[in-house]
Amino acid sequence: MYLNKVFLFGNLTRDPELRALPSGAQVANFGLATNRVYKDKQGAKQETTEFHNIVAFGRQAEVIGQYCKKGKAIFVEGRLQTRSWEDKGSGQKKYRTEIVVENFQFGDSAGRGSTGPSQASKQKEEQPAPKDEEEIKYPDEEINPEDIPF
Repeated sequence: MYLNKVFLFGNLTRDPELRALPSGAQVANFGLATNRVYKDKQGAKQETTEFHNIVAFGRQAEVIGQYCKKGKAIFVEGRLQTRSWEDKGSGQKKYRTEIVVENFQFGDSAGRGSTGPSQASKQKEEQPAPKDEEEIKYPDEEINPEDIPF
């Protein structure tokens, strides 16, 4: 059995570029930056950043193109794919390795990734816990599945 699976959580390095294929399907290309923090031989804290090329197709491309902007955090699950082509100017063969999105989730709305708690979690911490006799109040209106963006 072979496995080609990638999991990344990072921030967009640029706004997604949304285009249409000749078949009419949408494709979104964007960059993703991930950070790694470690200690070097002297014990000093070091941080390195890796940059990844991401491509999404179909409905996922549309949703990413609509809701994601530079700096926004996103979790991407996908597979590695390397494309090759011949450069028209020099005649040299060029290669590009990308992560093809199979699934994704939006990060926090502030686009900070995992660098700090989101505003929602801060608000939860500030609110006192409900007492046992207090009843949880749910909204009266139904949630329409068509309103969910994915």
